[in-house]
Amino acid sequence: MLRSAALLVVCFLVVPAVWSGELADVKMADEVTVGDATLHLNGMGLRKKMWVKVYVAGLYLESPSKNGAEVVAAGGTKRVVMHFLTDKANKKKMDAAWIEGFEANSSSAYDSMKDRVKRFADLFGDMKVGDVIELTMVPGAGTTAAVNGETKGVIDGDDFAVGLLKVWLGDQPPSDELKNGMLGSL
Repeated sequence: MLRSAALLVVCFLVVPAVWSGELADVKMADEVTVGDATLHLNGMGLRKKMWVKVYVAGLYLESPSKNGAEVVAAGGTKRVVMHFLTDKANKKKMDAAWIEGFEANSSSAYDSMKDRVKRFADLFGDMKVGDVIELTMVPGAGTTAAVNGETKGVIDGDDFAVGLLKVWLGDQPPSDELKNGMLGSL
């Protein structure tokens, strides 16, 4: 009996949690695997527009960090996962938000990325409650965008991946609450 109890305690200490993050009733896995890379949930943030909860975004990194500039500059595979909480994220609003985020946080590089930002925005339609966007950035291979598990396209260029990360982690994120949550600083 004592051995069974000890074994049970060891199992709880050794077996990692399947879900480690939860915010606004959205749960995200503690780790995901992309190719040969194991990515760890760095943090989760809530995007609100006035009183509307738009989405929860999770940031996955090979090496967790609370410093946005370090995350953007670091090499390695990264992923942002967005879980939508509203039906009000229509294509027109989404397109405007992507463009605004790139322009505000990558102004000096925006002209060289403008066509790719447009192609990227064109990958998405109206987002509904429960929709999930996964954006996976692999150095040298581009940024893969998937919606509800279906790959929509790949945008090439490590500069694009940097610009995309800056949308949330740059000097002008949609909100400090969202940025700080993704950086695990809340």
